[in-house]
Amino acid sequence: MELLEYTFFRNALAGTLLAAIACGIIGTYVVTRRLLFISGGITHSSFGGVGLGMYFSFSPTIGAFIFAIASALGIEYLGRDKQIREDSAIAMLWVLGMTIGVIFCFLSPGYTSELSTYLFGSILTITGSDLAMLGAICLAEIIFTTAAFRAIVAVGFDKEFARSRGLPATAIESVMMVFIAITIVACLRIAGVIMVISMLTIPQMTAMTLTGNYRNIVLLSILFGYVAGIGGLLLSFALGIPGGASVIVCSIALYAIFALRKRIATRLSPQ
Repeated sequence: MELLEYTFFRNALAGTLLAAIACGIIGTYVVTRRLLFISGGITHSSFGGVGLGMYFSFSPTIGAFIFAIASALGIEYLGRDKQIREDSAIAMLWVLGMTIGVIFCFLSPGYTSELSTYLFGSILTITGSDLAMLGAICLAEIIFTTAAFRAIVAVGFDKEFARSRGLPATAIESVMMVFIAITIVACLRIAGVIMVISMLTIPQMTAMTLTGNYRNIVLLSILFGYVAGIGGLLLSFALGIPGGASVIVCSIALYAIFALRKRIATRLSPQ
């Protein structure tokens, strides 16, 4: 309880909760649509904006937002072109973003202390402005998801079926791709470019060992994401290891426990 006396620890707890909400909502869409590779491409391409921000002395987060959103919409646009395979478009933008980021980080004068934060995350350095940004993103996602829940679920499980029912599948895809991009960037301070994609997938995989209902997956993903976040913070303090990595370790441990529970229950259930 003494840890709660520290502002940075309270900020980390609040940031973990907001990240769990944002990733729980968007990550469920990512998993049901099987957009893991696309999300990975967006994550790594955003590093190009980080590099440009460091070189030209503006906020790397703003640069990451621009690159992530441009990459998300670019992947969607190129994926519609039958002459370009979607995985090829993802790979091209993935490599382009990382290359630009590496070049401009290398050219940046002096020691760039923020670089490791964006690469590996630093959950204990979350500021009030980071919390405000995460809070705004969570609110926007909740409002949009609530208003378009039926269409999102339909597109998430079967895009062609949703389109055949007259639902605005293309518009839903575009909006959700933008949400994926901004969620990824908003969570960079927690897990970094290297590990942020796991926040969009592992809690959802854990939730899916318990239910196949879309709404329940979202709610359980938020719960598992926050539990893993608290566990990761405490593990980080106990062992003196990076907070972002600790959160991911706890998240994987939760998945292993529930996956094992499901396997044992399946074997013990009557045939």
